[in-house]
Amino acid sequence: MPDYLEKFEKMRVAGNLAARTLDMLTDNIKPGVTTEFVDKLGYEFIRDNGGYSAPLFYRGFKKSLCTSLNHVVCHGIPSDRVLVEGDALNVDVTAIVDEHYGDTSRMFCIGKTPVKVNNLIDATYESMMRAINLLKPGLKLGDIGYEIQSFIEKKGYSVVRDFCGHGISTTFHEPPNILHYGRRNTGMELRPGMTFTIEPMINIGEWDVKMLKDGWTAVTKDKSLSAQFEHTLGITENGYEIFTESVKGYSKPPYL
Repeated sequence: MPDYLEKFEKMRVAGNLAARTLDMLTDNIKPGVTTEFVDKLGYEFIRDNGGYSAPLFYRGFKKSLCTSLNHVVCHGIPSDRVLVEGDALNVDVTAIVDEHYGDTSRMFCIGKTPVKVNNLIDATYESMMRAINLLKPGLKLGDIGYEIQSFIEKKGYSVVRDFCGHGISTTFHEPPNILHYGRRNTGMELRPGMTFTIEPMINIGEWDVKMLKDGWTAVTKDKSLSAQFEHTLGITENGYEIFTESVKGYSKPPYL
C-alpha cells in the first residue's frame, strides 16, 4: 500500500472544507456586500466546520481570505470596499484541518460583467484544467507551465511570472514551485504522492505586477484586468486527484 494514502486522506478533508467554503460564499457574493463581509462569512464557516483559516496571521496577514478585485492579481486584503455590478472578484481560501492544508480559489462575477471579463475568466479556468488533465507520474514541471503559457498566449493574454503554484501538505508553502510558464520536458519529474497547487494568474494586458504599500496586494502594472483559479491536487500511481473540487459541481461563473 502506498505510504502517501494517509496524507491524501487528510488532504481530501482539508480540501473539501476549502471547496465547501467557496460553495457557501457563492450565494453571498453579490452587489452591495463588502469584501470584509465575505471574509467574515468564510472565517466563520471554516471555524464552525472544524478547521482554521491558514492566511489569518500568516506572516502578519490580518484576514482569513484573500479577495482580489479586477486588476488585483493576488493577495487582496478584505476591506470595506463594496462590490458593485461589473466587478470581477477572486476569492482564495485555505483551510487547515488536522495540520493539513487545502488551498483553492475561484472567480466570481458581480452582477453582469463585460464580455472581455467573461472571456478572460473562461480562458484562465481552461488553462488550469488543461494543465491538470496532463498530470501523471513522469510528467515534468515544465510541461505544466508550457501548457498554460502556450494556451493563454494564443488567446492574446499574458501569464504572471512573479507568483506560482507550490507544494502543500502539512506546510502552507513548500517545494516544488509550480511555474505557470515554461518549456516542455524540463524540470522535476512528477512522482506518486506529490501534493501541490496549480493556480495560474492571467492578465488581459502585460504580465508585469507591482506591490502596493500594504506589502501584500499585487496589482497589474498596466492596470489591466487579472483572473485566477486554483486547485490543490495530488499525483496518484497513474494520474491525479483534485482535493478541492466543488461539492456543488461549481467550476467557473456563472454558478447556476
